[in-house]
Amino acid sequence: MTERGAERLLIMRHGEAGHGRPDAERTLTERGELEAQRMGRWLASRGDLDATRLRLVASPFVRARQTAQHIAEPLGLEVEFLSILTPDDPPEAVVEWLVGEADDRPLLLVSHMPLVAALTGLLVEGRADRGPGFATAAMAELTAEVRAAGCARLLRFVSPADINDQEVP
Repeated sequence: MTERGAERLLIMRHGEAGHGRPDAERTLTERGELEAQRMGRWLASRGDLDATRLRLVASPFVRARQTAQHIAEPLGLEVEFLSILTPDDPPEAVVEWLVGEADDRPLLLVSHMPLVAALTGLLVEGRADRGPGFATAAMAELTAEVRAAGCARLLRFVSPADINDQEVP
């Protein structure tokens, strides 16, 4: 077992979704499905991350569930759902949840804008208004001794467009 500080925290936005109402029922477009599949294959191919150990937690909204499933398939993971990962939930609630989690595995959260940006900003900069813009299916990879506000370091930020074909089996 590794120390918690050595484990990664990945924060991902769902793939491209179609328009519609209610918001919670919007589904991925064909492009969104392909984006999520590409990111799943990329994670599975990485030699520097034991992605089969990932704990995969997603928003209950359909587009995030679909994205998480595309990540889970090549890795053989189960998807958990967390009600505080919806678009307008406060990032402070997610940080509070993170601090309370005792699981020592790397963690991947699949959620929505603006939450993914605000959460990344809060964890890295200590301020929710300092987060990066996330393209669809983009992922921020962080590390921290403690998963709390201002305690994380951004290791990598990648979107499906950043991954070249040689990196994805």
